[in-house]
Amino acid sequence: MELCLTNGHVVDSVNRIDEILDVRIVDGKIAEVGRSLPMDENTLCIDCSGLTVIPGVCDMHIHMRDPGQTEKEDIFTASEAAAAGGVTAVACMPNTTPPVDCPETVKYILDMAKSAKTKVYPIGSITKGLSGAELTDFAELKSAGCVGVSDDGKPVKNAMMMKAAIKNAALERLTIISHCEDPDIIDGGIMNMGAVSDVLGIKGMARSSENYITAREIFLAEEQGLPIHIAHVSTKEAVDIIRHMKKSGAKVTCETAPHYFTLTEDKLFSKDADYRMNPPLREQADVDAIIEGICDGTIDCIVTDHAPHTKEQKADFYTAPNGVVGLETSLAVTVTALLSTGKISHVRLVELMCVNPRRILGISGGDLSVGSVADITIFSENEQWTVQPEKLRSKSKNTCFKGMTLSGKVKYTLLNGKIVYRD
Repeated sequence: MELCLTNGHVVDSVNRIDEILDVRIVDGKIAEVGRSLPMDENTLCIDCSGLTVIPGVCDMHIHMRDPGQTEKEDIFTASEAAAAGGVTAVACMPNTTPPVDCPETVKYILDMAKSAKTKVYPIGSITKGLSGAELTDFAELKSAGCVGVSDDGKPVKNAMMMKAAIKNAALERLTIISHCEDPDIIDGGIMNMGAVSDVLGIKGMARSSENYITAREIFLAEEQGLPIHIAHVSTKEAVDIIRHMKKSGAKVTCETAPHYFTLTEDKLFSKDADYRMNPPLREQADVDAIIEGICDGTIDCIVTDHAPHTKEQKADFYTAPNGVVGLETSLAVTVTALLSTGKISHVRLVELMCVNPRRILGISGGDLSVGSVADITIFSENEQWTVQPEKLRSKSKNTCFKGMTLSGKVKYTLLNGKIVYRD
């Protein structure tokens, strides 16, 4: 089938495109990009006037909860949420039940994902059973289909083991992703340690936990001349450390999530566990630093850390697990907070959400080149919508953006040239 997207604001940072154009798609691939492209009677035309057309969003940090925790989410529902959010590729973290520490679990995920509405790239665990005691076989995980390794949800506690993991990951060309947190420093804290935790009388998480492990990982990698990717950056100090080490030549990349550049710890006054995640919401100075890091290139990617939990699990503020869903809101929050305010350009948005995550993972896509697979997101920048948890396609509804009015509405998501979501 032939499909033509006409008169859209096409943005492709790889090919330096940022103008009103048509995109013609034949047999699932981009056949032509240009003005007033010819169409025949068999061409399906989508009028994209007033809409923005970008490569499909890639979220390199989500939790699908499948296998073993499917009361929260499964591969199918996560992919439905992804499609509704304009996300055409995801990397799923290994803290499932069982963890993704062997080829059999990788095969399960890839088999289940064959009918998904997004491309699924498994991340294997660094240590067996996420125990921190013994490294997994990275070569086996790579051969099975993993694109990276992480013990996300916790750090690798032993520094020498992490140093060896960084080396082994590089040998297998696997992206190594670090959850930067020292559990001994956290010591049972459930929110940012600061003014709000003091007022509420709640044990807080000291920011030194994130800052210390961030520095440790970068130095362990830098000493070997090898790359490291830092997950979900949330503190101003971590941004400063990464910026300094990048300038010094360290091969460090990093990501942040929309809640870290829009929300602060003040949300915790409500004692609503939907505002609890790990790392936690920080202070306004941290929000400002995250935005600065996004704008100056210190931060490479915007991800969600999509972490579904059931309503029952989130019911008690003090005992609820950390985590929020985000696949359906990430693009809109970024448009609202950064694009519409002029803090970033269209090209920078595409770099952050489409190009850089794929580059870091070493997977294809992120451009609209002729011959490329037509994974495409089409959205209305100015259309406003209110986040209503009950309408989310994710199985869990624990969004920290509930009730917020956002600009930026996904209108179509194309995967392999086929429409998998239409507003």
